[in-house]
Amino acid sequence: MRIGIMGLGRIGAFHTETLAGLDAVDSLVVTDPVAATVAAVTERFGATAADSPEALLAAGVDGVVIAAATDAHPELILAAVKAGIPVFCEKPVARGVEESLKVLRSVEGSGVEVHIGYNRRFDAGFMAARRAVVSGELGALHTVRSTTLDPAPPPAAYVATSGGIFRDCSVHDFDIVRWVTGREVVEVYATGGNRGAEYIRAAGDVDTASALLTLDDGTIAVISNSRHNARGHDVRLELHGMKDSIAVGLEDKLPLRSVEPGAGFPAGVPHTFFMDRFADAYRAELTAFTEVVAGTRTSPCTVADAVEASRIADACTLSLHEHRPVRLEEVRA
Repeated sequence: MRIGIMGLGRIGAFHTETLAGLDAVDSLVVTDPVAATVAAVTERFGATAADSPEALLAAGVDGVVIAAATDAHPELILAAVKAGIPVFCEKPVARGVEESLKVLRSVEGSGVEVHIGYNRRFDAGFMAARRAVVSGELGALHTVRSTTLDPAPPPAAYVATSGGIFRDCSVHDFDIVRWVTGREVVEVYATGGNRGAEYIRAAGDVDTASALLTLDDGTIAVISNSRHNARGHDVRLELHGMKDSIAVGLEDKLPLRSVEPGAGFPAGVPHTFFMDRFADAYRAELTAFTEVVAGTRTSPCTVADAVEASRIADACTLSLHEHRPVRLEEVRA
């Protein structure tokens, strides 16, 4: 199949390399506003260059991967859907829920599959956790703990436009909690603080945050995030049930040091970058998209899924600023 890629920044270039290595992909068409970037990618991967998104959509592609800036997502998704071309788009669908809902309404009933990129759904550990919940081997859940700790904060320019830590970081935790448990969030309480980069505080954001989520069956989910985890990139999930407890991320590259006498765990070199931590998940995610393009499966993460994760992020942001619990009904358009 022939796949188009819109946006060749860090994640776009990474996706290009991944797609070039998939057996299902015969050729690539790429576009980006930076001509030198396009030239480098076409030379390295033998891709065809398109001078605009419109030209790419007209180049006979079977599917399109959108890795452009967030503000461009809605327009590019809708252009591909109008052309009848299946879409993979990095999260988020749009900068805010209201605009995301406009995209959702346009996509619904179109008959065109749209796959939003939440890579944890394709990580082996998270998939095993979901199977354990679905099989009932854990019994009824009572507590979930989801952690995302980055080794260093993103640049000031990113923070200024990201919408805040709950919308650009915690949203991965919100999505995976929904997906693994199969439950919906009904209420949140969030808090946060600043202990590091001053530009994060200046942008009205926090560098460390926690959120307490109440799920629709009474399960409690605890979310922990920080921009400052000097030891590395730490992503974990704990599931505690009436019959058993399991964890994702407790492996030798876990960036956490035990001080128990005689303890040798973890023994490996810590993860320092999300692309390292989730390299296999990204490959599985794009392999799944080729199956969506081939028509052998439906979208494994829909626009509706992404909208719900964004709603939870909005509720947590409101809770942070107003210092109170927020019901999800308050942020439903």
